[in-house]
Amino acid sequence: MGDVLAGIHATWEFDSDSVLIRFGRGIRTPKLFQALRERRVPHAALASVTLSPGKRGTVVLRAVPRPGADPLMEAADGQLRDSGDPYRLVLPAERETLAEYYADELRAALTAAGPADAGEPAERFLVAAPPAPLHFKAYDGKVSFDGSKVTFRWFWTGASSAKWKQGDQSFAVPELSGVEWRSPEVFDGHLRMVRRGEDRREFTRADHDPTAVVFGLGYGPVHESLPFAAAVLAAVRTSGPGPAGSGGPGPVPVPAIASGRRHPADIAERIRHLGELHRAGLVTDDEFSAKKAELLAEL
Repeated sequence: MGDVLAGIHATWEFDSDSVLIRFGRGIRTPKLFQALRERRVPHAALASVTLSPGKRGTVVLRAVPRPGADPLMEAADGQLRDSGDPYRLVLPAERETLAEYYADELRAALTAAGPADAGEPAERFLVAAPPAPLHFKAYDGKVSFDGSKVTFRWFWTGASSAKWKQGDQSFAVPELSGVEWRSPEVFDGHLRMVRRGEDRREFTRADHDPTAVVFGLGYGPVHESLPFAAAVLAAVRTSGPGPAGSGGPGPVPVPAIASGRRHPADIAERIRHLGELHRAGLVTDDEFSAKKAELLAEL
């Protein structure tokens, strides 16, 4: 096809075997789109195409991904708002005829090249995940992923005593069976690492669980935490069942990071976070001074 269709927050470029979605970077563009920048979606990753009326004089062209084809949508698990759906292209209503033409062309391409079982789950991820390294700040800790392991470093001012006693946590990708992302736009938003062999019914509250970080106002926003969850999930799906000699896919112990002298950058980050809480009036002058001195003593 090789044509380009420009929408309000994105542009779709139609190739012979895929759709390249380039997201805008304007101030009104959803932050998730800006973070993703662009995504190439193979026809094999799509189940269907729809065209429907939108809000305030617009039409919406949507490519419907196959279950299991996109790690971002798998991690989101239906929690994204329509305005944050990267598979929706919003256009002015006067471009409906043009949008209908491209919808028909894409449907024809899917019929010609797509799998007969387009509505069935894909056997593997077909859309690339956001690349590592990735990191973001949750309410109770700093989260990082280097491509091979996930690290939680707790904030003294946000983490529960249960997490603080367990110490900072590190999870090697082969030890995990998946991730659980609960949108920060809901009350109990969190990101949890699911270890192999764990029973989800046994999970404790996220604020007391050392395998989870909790979100909050300004902490773990969708455009940071969801791409992070997708990257980890993609790495887990392509990883083996665990270290050699672990006896297969059973649970593998996750040791806390050894206590002792911390990296200066980690100390600086904690002091900066403490300062934010102090300026917000959530920490008193005495508490700020005492904790800052305690952190500096760890250098």
